[in-house]
Amino acid sequence: MPPRHLAGAVIAVSAALLITSCSTTLQGNAVSVFDDPFRVAGMPATDGASGLRPVPDPPTRDVLDTDDGDMDELGRQAISDIEEFWEAVYGESFDGNFEPVTELISWDANGFDDTEFCGDTTYGIVNAGYCLDDHTIGWDRGELLPALQRAHGDMGVALVLAHEYGHAVQYQSGMADDDTPTLVSEQQADCLAGAYMRWVAEDNSPRFTLSTADGLNNVLAAVIGFRDPLLNIDDPEVGMDEHGSAFERVSAFQFGFTDGVAACASIDMREIGQRRGDLPVLLPEDHTGELAITEKSVQDIIGAMDTLFSPKNPPKLSFDAVDCADARTSPPVSFCPATNTIVVDLPELEAMGAQPDYEDDVGLATGDNSAYSILMSRYMQAIQHEHGGVALDNAEAALRTACLTGVATAKFSNDSSTPGGNTITLTAGDVDEAVSGILTNGLAASDVNGESVPSGFSRIDAFRVGVLGDQERCFKRFD
Repeated sequence: MPPRHLAGAVIAVSAALLITSCSTTLQGNAVSVFDDPFRVAGMPATDGASGLRPVPDPPTRDVLDTDDGDMDELGRQAISDIEEFWEAVYGESFDGNFEPVTELISWDANGFDDTEFCGDTTYGIVNAGYCLDDHTIGWDRGELLPALQRAHGDMGVALVLAHEYGHAVQYQSGMADDDTPTLVSEQQADCLAGAYMRWVAEDNSPRFTLSTADGLNNVLAAVIGFRDPLLNIDDPEVGMDEHGSAFERVSAFQFGFTDGVAACASIDMREIGQRRGDLPVLLPEDHTGELAITEKSVQDIIGAMDTLFSPKNPPKLSFDAVDCADARTSPPVSFCPATNTIVVDLPELEAMGAQPDYEDDVGLATGDNSAYSILMSRYMQAIQHEHGGVALDNAEAALRTACLTGVATAKFSNDSSTPGGNTITLTAGDVDEAVSGILTNGLAASDVNGESVPSGFSRIDAFRVGVLGDQERCFKRFD
């Protein structure tokens, strides 16, 4: 029997996410014609309405086993819109004509009805999926769709259904087949969902709108929530049904949003391997991946950075507030160019890196590197200061800092020694924690005054350039 596709879109009801910013947003005009900090993949970064239009075009699809409620109506609208997108663009990238899925099926995961999807009973299935067996798409209206809408708005629902429809397009077009690894199939579907979201953001959709600042940030938060859970190297689940880290899945989505459907076919095991590089995927045995945030650990991180980057004049470290003549403070970590000092508010940094009190595998990634990535970003401010010839207090500097923080993060994927003989090493989950922080508070992607750009998409994109590149690339791209 051909494989069934029930992609991992499970969302805990408690996983409501609030996209806020601890940094402020830079105003004004972009400082480079090549990488405009105030644009998103060539589009203006603007706030505005996101979600179902007040008067959308009517849906074109019906739903089997529906309760005729708001969630199924939203699902109908999303699928109808996604199909309109594919009707318009399918022939540009694939041979033949686009064929819509045969049926849409809805269920309540808490219900005791006789609903089946893809040959299985739907009781307790908090999920959405594409079934290759009969070319259908189904979703849980009882828990999944309401949780998505609460956490990410209408576009969170549209994102998941666009991902599932991506699986349908993969098989119809021949992009994927029975031998395609799940890791590839899932990230191709993320990419195809990104292409659809670009179509909506360009105001082509008759049913939905998507702003390229807050609206797109919320969509990216949903993508992060679909990352694989952290596993130790000895866990029995290792190698089973791998979908990808938040960093990988957000990257795939951004490829589709930026470059369109054609970019998605280039995602294969080789491409994913190149993108993953030496970044850790699994935690060591009996390891949490967390390094307690203390004065000693901060000193060790700074010492390791000194070793990795060997500046002629390494920045000083202070845990006490200092007056700075040429920069504002940006807690929990600030860099003062005038004195070449990194200033750490240790209690605030510790709070920034704290893990949540509840177990949440599908929310934003939080942990020690939510804090340490900010510390690294201020060190990279010192590297920029020593480099010279670049401003530290504008939008270009903010994205350059994100890029250089990516460089530093990748360097820590190998053991890094401190002057005291300790070793600092990146662990699985750390990159996802950095990506989550860059999206939500933007501090690791801010200038010397703690100011960032409005688009989380652009901040993450700059960070990825650094992870996959080097210092020279960051200085050239964000000059």
